[in-house]
Formats: sequence, structure tokens, C-alpha cells
Amino acid sequence: MTVPSRQSGAGAPRAWPRRILAPLALAQFICSFAGSNMNVMIKDISEDLDTTVQGVQTAITVFLLVMAALMIPGGILTERYGRKRCLVAGLLIYGVGALLSAAAPGLGVLILGNSILEGIGTALLIPPVYILTTLLFTEVTDRARAFGAIMAMGGVGAAAGPLIGGLITSAISWRASFVFQAVVIVIIIVLTRNLEDPLPADPQCQFDTVGAVLSATGLVLVVTGILATDDNGWLALGLMLVGVLVLVAFFTWVRSKERKGEKALLPTSLFHNRTSNLGLITQHVQWLVLMGVSFVAATYLQVVRGYDAISTGVIFTASTVGLLASSLGAERFAKRRAQRTLVMAGFVTTVSGIGVLLGLAGHTDKAWAFTPGLLLIGLGLGLMLTPSVNVVQSAFPDDLQGEISGLSRSISNLGSSVGTAIAGTILIANPATGPYMTALVVLGAIGLGGLVAGAMLPRGGPGAPAAPHRPS
Repeated sequence: MTVPSRQSGAGAPRAWPRRILAPLALAQFICSFAGSNMNVMIKDISEDLDTTVQGVQTAITVFLLVMAALMIPGGILTERYGRKRCLVAGLLIYGVGALLSAAAPGLGVLILGNSILEGIGTALLIPPVYILTTLLFTEVTDRARAFGAIMAMGGVGAAAGPLIGGLITSAISWRASFVFQAVVIVIIIVLTRNLEDPLPADPQCQFDTVGAVLSATGLVLVVTGILATDDNGWLALGLMLVGVLVLVAFFTWVRSKERKGEKALLPTSLFHNRTSNLGLITQHVQWLVLMGVSFVAATYLQVVRGYDAISTGVIFTASTVGLLASSLGAERFAKRRAQRTLVMAGFVTTVSGIGVLLGLAGHTDKAWAFTPGLLLIGLGLGLMLTPSVNVVQSAFPDDLQGEISGLSRSISNLGSSVGTAIAGTILIANPATGPYMTALVVLGAIGLGGLVAGAMLPRGGPGAPAAPHRPS
């Protein structure tokens, strides 16, 4: 495979491998779709499987958490077994999970299929998407264009998940939504025939099993603690404390392996790059806010307002339109504005959208009141998703793309799971106007924290990436 580059000669055109980019963008779409489409099925699933709203929330959060916990090991496995091989393996596991979810007789099987198998499949297939994109598109604007397409599809998957899921649920059933996912998986697998791995696999690459277990366990305990907050405060505190201690043990283990000259799961040197660290924080907050707002608004519309799946999905069309419009402009924005500027503008727009959502939807029972706020939130998130990813991926050389891609996606998916857990915990305690507004205020405050992190990114000209960093 030829890496896209400028041909010799002034003004010569660049090759743009659409057939290669298509399966990568679709893979991001379906994984993001899976994380949000269940929000509009809360009532249908809970009634069909004889469970509760909290049970469905648990399934959604566990799916996001499994992705976050396994994304770092998934990134490392791409180096050992090859990027395309891991991509296809992840797609197959995901497809099996989707079909199992469609046939689920109860919540337990739904969690096995959707939360566990689809989560594992996503953790295997997403790192190759970002690694291949980084390796194939080397120029700033080309990479911004490619990431823009991928993030646009991911954002649309997350934002349009409620609409598509609502349409399918209303027209057929919630189970058909999982069949839809399986069909898309088959299409992606067919499209990967045009995809070749630009780097050979390294079967001798060491895999840090102990590190993988410690990191995954720590993340699971922390988020489980957040989920337990509304049931038992002391249990929640204990779980989060133990989770933090396990994560401390993980970093201690990593440092000990590095001192011995052995390969650790996650090099601590990845955290020595200030620009990348700030970019990771902004990614975490972006997905936390996106999934948190989506869950809170969808739950409120169905449980409090009594809207059905299709009505809820239609209301969410505003955020889909906003996110798609700004994401598709990623290449043009990258040429005209510094990535720091785009990230900051995105947070300002998103937090403003939350404010508008609070001001309008919290004081009127009209469905249109949700539209302006959701539109602004979609515009803001789409504006900053691509530059945040570009900042992080561009900060490291090719031989560290597996590690940084896994870390980047893990941080983002951890944000999704934490956002759903925090917002859902506040809302489910008593899903009425008070907790609804409280959840949005909390999400808005977290968004302001992301704005502060974005403001600390280095200044630069339009599209200026961070200097590639190689650990000493």
C-alpha cells in the first residue's frame, strides 16, 4: 500500500484513498452508535426483559467501560498480530455480540452480548482505525481530513444513535437495532479487502499480561464505584478507593518493568509530553459530556415526558446535524485556525449549548425547546473532536502509535462510561426536573474544566501539530 503523499511536481494532485478510509470510518461509526442508540430503548428494553431503567443503564455503562478497560491492551496487540488482523477479529467478535444481543431473553444475556462481546470487539478494532489513519496520512491537512471523516462518522454514530435506534425500535423492535449493527459489521468486513497493513506484525512483541489485568481492574472498580453511588455511598467510596490503589499498583508495576529494561503495557514516557496530556484531557471531557448529555436528555424525555423511541430520536436530530456539520469542516478549519483555538471554541459552544438547554427545556414542556441547546452541543463537540485527536496522535512517532492510540481511545471511552455513570446516577435517583437540571449543571461544569485544559495547549499556526515526541 502506498501512503498518501504529494506527488512530485508543483501543484501535483494527491491521491485520496476513499476505499481505504471507508471501512475505518464505518468502524468508528458503528462503535459510537452502539454506545448511544440504547438510550432511546430504555423503556422498551426494560419492559421486554422485565428489568429496570437502572438495569439498562448498567448495560450501557458496562459496554463503555469494557471498551475503556481493554483499549490499551488492544492497541498493543495490534503491534504483535498486525493492525488489519486485529481489526477483522474485533469486527467478528462484535458481530457475534450483536446477534446474541438481538436474541437476548433477559438482561444477563444482553449484558454478555452487548456489554461484554461488543465491548471486547470494539477494544480490538478501534486502535487499528487510528493507527492506520496516522500511518497513512502524514501531512497535517490530510490527516485532519481523514480524522475529520472518521470523527464525523463517530460523532454521527453517537449523536444519530438515538434517531436511528428510535426509528428501528418504533418500526420493528429494539432487537432489530442489533441486527442492523451486525449487517453493518458484515459490510465493513467486505470493505476491508481493500485494506493492507502498512507495517508488518511483530510476533516477538512482548505483551504485559499483569499490566493489562491491573489497568483493566482499576478502571472497572473506579467506574463501578461511581455506579454504586446512588445505592450505597460507603460501598461506592470503597470501590473507587480500591480502584485508585490498583491503578497506583499498575503504574508501580510499569516503572519496575522499565527499570529492568522490559517492555511494559504502557510506557510512562507517554505521559511526559505536556501537549499530549492536555489533548487526552480534552478528549476525555468531550466524550464524557457527549454521552452524559445524551443519556440524561434521553432518559428525561422518555421517563418524565413520556415520549416514545422515535420522538426522542427525532429531538436528538439537532445534535446530529450540528456535529456532522462541524466535523465535516475539520479540514477547512485546520487550515485556517490553530488546533488550540478550535478546541477552545468547541468547549465554549458546547457549554453554551448546555446553558441554553437548561434555560429552555427546563422551563417549558414544548419539544422544540431541546433543539437549540442540542444543536449547539453538537456543533461544539464536532468542532473539537478532530483537533484533539490530531494533537495526541501527532505528538508521537510511528513506532509508538499502537501505545498512544490505545491510550487515547481508552481515555475517550473512559470519559463516555464516566459521563453515563455520573449523569445517570444523578438522574435515576429521581428522574424529575430537579435531578435533570443538576446533572446538566454538573456536565457543564466539567465542560468548563475541559475549556481550561484546551486553553493550556500550546499556541501555533493553523493546523500546527505537536512536535513528534520520542521517549528518551
